[in-house]
Amino acid sequence: MSHVPAPSGDSPFQPGHAPRDEAPQFVLPLVVRIERSAPPARTDALETAARAVLVLLGDERAHGDGEWAEAVRNWEDARIRKVVRRARGAEWRRAEALPGVTVTGKSAEVRVFPPIPLDGWPKDLAKLQVSGTDLDDPEPPVAADPAHPVLWLNPDLEMSAGKAMAQAGHGAQLAWWALSDAERTAWRDSGHALSVRTAGPADWARLTGGALPLVRDAGFTEIAPGSCTVVADHPALR
Repeated sequence: MSHVPAPSGDSPFQPGHAPRDEAPQFVLPLVVRIERSAPPARTDALETAARAVLVLLGDERAHGDGEWAEAVRNWEDARIRKVVRRARGAEWRRAEALPGVTVTGKSAEVRVFPPIPLDGWPKDLAKLQVSGTDLDDPEPPVAADPAHPVLWLNPDLEMSAGKAMAQAGHGAQLAWWALSDAERTAWRDSGHALSVRTAGPADWARLTGGALPLVRDAGFTEIAPGSCTVVADHPALR
């Protein structure tokens, strides 16, 4: 398996000061397309963001001597931050012109970019808004398929869609790190099939009481530091 750093991290939580805090800090940018006339469904946006993170992690440019490999290593050696911004119209077209990968869901489009320094945002991304990512589901999501990975959200937390997208990305990443190379290949071959759902209270207690990957947020935005946000329930890890 490849190098797997300890979870850290809009960023998974780690109490106290750690050596990774002394390293240059990088962030993984994600941009969700939100057109006024046709915003994506919330759950589809969360699932598409999680898949976008997995697509970047598995991209050949992110490994070995690939053009994104050094940036990914720097990002993984520090806190695993992700920031979701929104774009529409010409903003989206400018974002698509930058190096990255666009992942499409049923209604959502999310573009993920190689990690950048915290203070090194390209101008066409820096001007995009973080707020305003409040999305809704036109219809309640269907039940998750337990044959595929499920990223379970904490039922006791309220998060904006952008925040929840970043948290779903964290959960997918922790699951990816926990898998063998063969399991990663199988997940990639499935198109990174996954669901994002809010757990029921009783299920959440059970999920957090086991050994499944669990995201604890660093508390930079919206919620308290150390809050448990996502459990990554991958069949291979049960």
